[in-house]
Amino acid sequence: MTDILDALDEQQRQAAEALLGPVCILAGAGTGKTRTLTHRIAHGVASGVYTPDRVMALTFTTRAAGELRSRLRALGAGRVAARTFHSAALAQLSFFWPQLVGGRLPEILPGKGRLLGQAAESLRMRVDTAVLRDLAAEIEWRKVRRIPLDDYARLSSRPLPPGLDMHAVVELQQRYEDLKDEQRRLDFEDVLLVTAGMLEAEQRVADQVRQQYRFFVVDEYQDVSPLQQELLELWLGPRTDVCVVGDASQTIYSFAGASSEYLLGFASRYPDATEVRLERNHRSTPAILGAANRLMRGRPGALELVAVDGDLASPEPTVTRWDSDAAETNGVADAVAAQLAAGVAPERIAVLYRVNAQAVALATALAERGISSRQVGGTKFFEIEAIKRAVLELTSLSRTGSPKGLYETVADVALANGWSAHAPDSQGAVRERWEALGALVELADQAPEGMTLAQFVAELQERQSMQHEPTMPSVVLSTLHGAKGLEWDHVHIVGLTEGLLPISHAKGFAAIDEERRLLYVGITRARRTLALHWSAEGLRSRPREPSRFLAELRSGTPGAARSRAR
Repeated sequence: MTDILDALDEQQRQAAEALLGPVCILAGAGTGKTRTLTHRIAHGVASGVYTPDRVMALTFTTRAAGELRSRLRALGAGRVAARTFHSAALAQLSFFWPQLVGGRLPEILPGKGRLLGQAAESLRMRVDTAVLRDLAAEIEWRKVRRIPLDDYARLSSRPLPPGLDMHAVVELQQRYEDLKDEQRRLDFEDVLLVTAGMLEAEQRVADQVRQQYRFFVVDEYQDVSPLQQELLELWLGPRTDVCVVGDASQTIYSFAGASSEYLLGFASRYPDATEVRLERNHRSTPAILGAANRLMRGRPGALELVAVDGDLASPEPTVTRWDSDAAETNGVADAVAAQLAAGVAPERIAVLYRVNAQAVALATALAERGISSRQVGGTKFFEIEAIKRAVLELTSLSRTGSPKGLYETVADVALANGWSAHAPDSQGAVRERWEALGALVELADQAPEGMTLAQFVAELQERQSMQHEPTMPSVVLSTLHGAKGLEWDHVHIVGLTEGLLPISHAKGFAAIDEERRLLYVGITRARRTLALHWSAEGLRSRPREPSRFLAELRSGTPGAARSRAR
């Protein structure tokens, strides 16, 4: 028990020792949020305060839930349930549905697009794929706010998908719901809605669930939606043993229903709550944190981050003005090439941007310089065809037996699928396949001594289920949204102009503040250096203005970001 707490700093330890009652941990970027959360749970289990199978740790992505499970297992608390809101609700719904309704649970829709297309076709409406995506987002927005369709129809200020008026949008949503009922299907939001309805209507179900889970921990609480908050309250019942962890400055999913109000209002709902602030940043240099603090100063819930390990002489963030988009793209690619030439590993460099459309030119410019890149949110490692074939072959060999050792077996399978000891000269798909297979071989090379092929295959399967992909030697390209939860030594943020950041459709104070938080997330991904870029000229020689946020980064305390003209 002492060893568990010894791994924490003073602020983290204070949070980990608060085991009972309502607890709110305000955790800034890079302050060891996940470490604190998992050590707190493990401490509760080791001290006997928690029975492990009565603890539920909730988060928002499968990857984050897998990371929690992995860390809890390493700390001796592997029996603690760590799930997303959706997976926890689905497990309960699957268990109780046969008892309450009879038969099997309806099929869960993998996505809304196809059924929405059928709805549009049945109504003889012509809509393209982009409009269908916008309609799906509208359905999700409405449902997570628990807004009935009749009330939604009266929202006069709601922006709608292009080419559709409110009547058409409501008609399409109603037809979508009718088709879903006819086909006995549920979408992801229905899983939460029906589970909440079940707990509200069936007291014995609520009692059974509350008997199973006594203590709740919610990670990334700033991202909770009204529907998820309601479900959490139903799981808790009259009890108050709930710990929430979050950072209001990293609320970047308001468009999908997330609200930091529940985090910021936690103390008012629970007047006896224990509140702990984590502001000791273990990731970034003082110069980078200075920029982040200036950007968020005075915003609700903003924390003042302080560097723990940073080099006091670290370089200040730079702001570079480029003459055009092409100059910016090539300049960033040249800067990345210089970092690689200086000995920086490619996977320690990231280029971040506001919208996916910016990735193509960046990837092309890097490839022209012989630099491999990979896009966050692109094809997942275990979905690459060469990796799928290699894993299938390794699985087969693990059953039949291989006469060679683990490394030799994996290397042979990789060679048969296109890997070689030397990197190919070409870029593109061939290079990507080589890097992916190389990462597989590297996993085998780093495996603990004595690991069998069967154990290695089991680890690969676990990695795939947890979305824990091996690191590939490529420069990372990512949207600012996709970068959340990740970090790199060297970060370039491009496209810092009005219309891109803040994005052109961000209207009003709340929307602009969300764009500010998005930039804050990007800045706090950087460990050692941060370079900010903008171009003065866009398509068809249209002049651009620098993002309003750049002026704020340069203002304030001495030593703020400097600007260089290119």
